[in-house]
Amino acid sequence: MIPIEPAKTFEGRCNQLIDHFSSREASEFLGFKDLIEVAARLYANRNVDEAMDDLREILRKPRGDMFWMVPITLVAYVGRGRFPDDIERRMTELWRLYTPYRGDTENHWAMYYCVLYLLAQLHPDRDGSFWFNGRSSDENRREATEYLDSWIELTLSRGQGEFDSPHYINFYVSPLALLYAFCEDSDIKRKAGLMIDLILADFAVDSLNGLFVGAFSRIYPDPLMHRWKNGSTTLAWLAFGNVPFRPDAIGLVVPTIGYRPHGVAFILAISGWKPMRQLIQTATDRSHPYLHRELKRTRFRIRYSEERSIPVYKTTYMTKDFALGSIQGGLIQPIQQHSWELFWAEDDIYTGHNLLFTIHPFAGELELGMYFPEEPKLLTESVIRGEKPTYDLPGKWTGASPYEQIFQHFNTLIALYDIPSGTHYSHISGYFSRRLRQVEEDPSGWIFARAGRAFVAYYPLAPFEWRDEGDGDRRLHSDVLKNGAVVHVAQYSDYATYTDFRSAVRRRDLEVSLEPVPSVKWTTPTGDVIECAYGETPSVNGEEVDFSEWPLFDGPFVRSEAGSGRVEIGPRNDPSVIDCSEG
Repeated sequence: MIPIEPAKTFEGRCNQLIDHFSSREASEFLGFKDLIEVAARLYANRNVDEAMDDLREILRKPRGDMFWMVPITLVAYVGRGRFPDDIERRMTELWRLYTPYRGDTENHWAMYYCVLYLLAQLHPDRDGSFWFNGRSSDENRREATEYLDSWIELTLSRGQGEFDSPHYINFYVSPLALLYAFCEDSDIKRKAGLMIDLILADFAVDSLNGLFVGAFSRIYPDPLMHRWKNGSTTLAWLAFGNVPFRPDAIGLVVPTIGYRPHGVAFILAISGWKPMRQLIQTATDRSHPYLHRELKRTRFRIRYSEERSIPVYKTTYMTKDFALGSIQGGLIQPIQQHSWELFWAEDDIYTGHNLLFTIHPFAGELELGMYFPEEPKLLTESVIRGEKPTYDLPGKWTGASPYEQIFQHFNTLIALYDIPSGTHYSHISGYFSRRLRQVEEDPSGWIFARAGRAFVAYYPLAPFEWRDEGDGDRRLHSDVLKNGAVVHVAQYSDYATYTDFRSAVRRRDLEVSLEPVPSVKWTTPTGDVIECAYGETPSVNGEEVDFSEWPLFDGPFVRSEAGSGRVEIGPRNDPSVIDCSEG
């Protein structure tokens, strides 16, 4: 299908999206996405009788827990006062008969409590016999309010735990947009709008041409390689207007269904929220390279840790041609963590495979038992039987490792690995994409390549072999337990020629040792001396990095001191301030 260019205004794109969803017919899969289409037809007053018939079928057997709660509540509000008696009765009784699972992740709870608040508002003054959880409407509203306030405070003091996920961002924006659209309490509505601003600013500053880039807490394997397949792309199209609208492609749905725009964008489109000018500038202005830092936190830990959660230090170096992004490594989020990447721009955003990174494919009960309450010995089998079949594969491309340590300084990154003997999967892999050009192994030990309009230098710390991954992709495979890589990236505009770039990298002093732990000392082409040793604090120009002073956000487009409740979005001389501490 031919991509449709976004309308020039946000209002125009809202109308395009409303038209898209309201003109679709429900598919054989009657669930989340089809409830969005039912809501769209009710909202647009289009084919209402058919929408009611589809809704009757969907209501026969509710499923999806908190993922179902969001769109069914959307339907309840946009269709309020128009439902036939049989549908009204069924929708009402389901809140007593169907018990949606609250879930165990941050996005689950955001959906659950935003919806619980709106349901209590929709059905006020009901006692516990009306509700699936046996609590009254007032009790449900109070519990939801307390959670949402605590979540906002935690996010503004220590960052999100399920942070920067190109897929799961949708399940924060959708309940917040729903709350913003229909909440009658002005203070809660205000906070919902500010959190939408914050979450989209967090995405905008780490986006390149509408695609989410850098390190992620969670991402699925195929959308890792084909970044446009994430639901965040639909949000970029709607909010920022900087990516083509491809109706058959944008937004990850269920693998057996295919790809189409993510329904969360429809909720945002009808919510009344509008992107501030500074937010759009944050997403689209790449006229000058910038360094951006963020503070996040790990998911709450259940076992194998003396601390419930530890800080996550995130860095992104952004240019118009590439982004280099990272977190410090370690077991930050189970199963789907992506610790670092070089992502470069291609002329066609639907190209895919335009990234480079390394991974230690760790798997097992230490990681899963740290974050999930079930019996650790049973968790791996449970995970691979579910929606994460690649989790325990030696060739997987997503995942965390307790034996990985990463440090980034602007456009230079050092990844170190110290893997104990006998570890389940004790090798590291580097993903070398089919999109890399002029890949050359230099006698100095550096591997040089062109990536779009960027020059890349990659220095492996230990011996390796190349393995064919098919379709031109290659895996840099190394069984050496003490291992790592040095990565340096530059724009074409930084050097006159590819030869000049290689010469600048080669002539800089590089000291590497693998014993007793992997360590690197390298002077970058700009003259900064970076020293990293596994298990120790890195230093730049002789001074240790002070992670205790890491800001919640810091860069030219988004800034906030941890715990202040205030976030500046936009350039320093023209910011928009969002303040969740008021009220």
